[in-house]
Amino acid sequence: MIKRLLILLLVLQALCIGLLATGLYYWWRPAWQAELSAPATAAFYLACGLGAVLLVRLFISANNFFMSSRAGSVTPPDHALNLFSAASLFWHEFNSSMLTSSYYMLRPIGMRLHPAAQGLPVLLIHGYACNSGYWLPMSKLLAQARISHYGIDLEPPGASIDDFAPQVQAAVERLRRETGSAQVIIVGHSMGGLVVRAYLRRYGNAQVARVVTLGTPHHGTALANLGPGSNAAQMRRHSEWLGTLAASEANTQRMLFSSIYSVHDNIIAPQDSSDLPGARNLVFGAIGHVALGRHPAILRCALQEIVTVGQRAHV
Repeated sequence: MIKRLLILLLVLQALCIGLLATGLYYWWRPAWQAELSAPATAAFYLACGLGAVLLVRLFISANNFFMSSRAGSVTPPDHALNLFSAASLFWHEFNSSMLTSSYYMLRPIGMRLHPAAQGLPVLLIHGYACNSGYWLPMSKLLAQARISHYGIDLEPPGASIDDFAPQVQAAVERLRRETGSAQVIIVGHSMGGLVVRAYLRRYGNAQVARVVTLGTPHHGTALANLGPGSNAAQMRRHSEWLGTLAASEANTQRMLFSSIYSVHDNIIAPQDSSDLPGARNLVFGAIGHVALGRHPAILRCALQEIVTVGQRAHV
């Protein structure tokens, strides 16, 4: 469903570009434009239309950073930003958002089995308003490491997080069956990490060797107030659902988790909401929320967690 909605959104953006280009052509005719050929004129006005759409996307990204900065988190001194790192943070997040919404999510990854697989297989669970295409960079890295993996698409997008637990159970069973492995490693981005916790509450952890979460709002996020769907309501700060989930978990279950997050996350606010007591918390800076799925430092860290657990399982 997300892929179909994304295609519709891309078509609407293309129509906007065309309408803006046409409007500008009839409204704004600079003197030098008369010297251009017809193809060059069309290209110029289309470029103007595209630029306007990109400016809107830039504003959305900037507004997310602004809203998340007001949530009250204090940036640790060792992760303080300078002008260069702040610009790099914004550009990498904007670029990641554009790639994810215009390319990655058009290519859901599904099941990727390696003929000479090493370590434990990995189940990849995307976040809110995404699909398994989000994991395309991670999928390429896992393939290079000869690790079999499976990216699932949670449906329907706005359902309760608890409703996704049976889908995870079915995916775990299928991945175990296809690989012959007794256990799997689960990696979840954003809401995907909460989906894993809901799955463990219902089905237990016997089939899971490790859980790695990237930018998961373990204690909720203020920006969830803006999102539609039951799952968005469950991710709000101090929601009843999050409180009940936390109360149901044993400390031994939390020890399964590695929580990787950025103190400059522009969607999880406050950013320390990703700090999960009892888990292995790995903190980064100068990385945005969408960028967590493709930033080299995050990919290396997540892969190291996966490989380490896989090696222990075969000792």
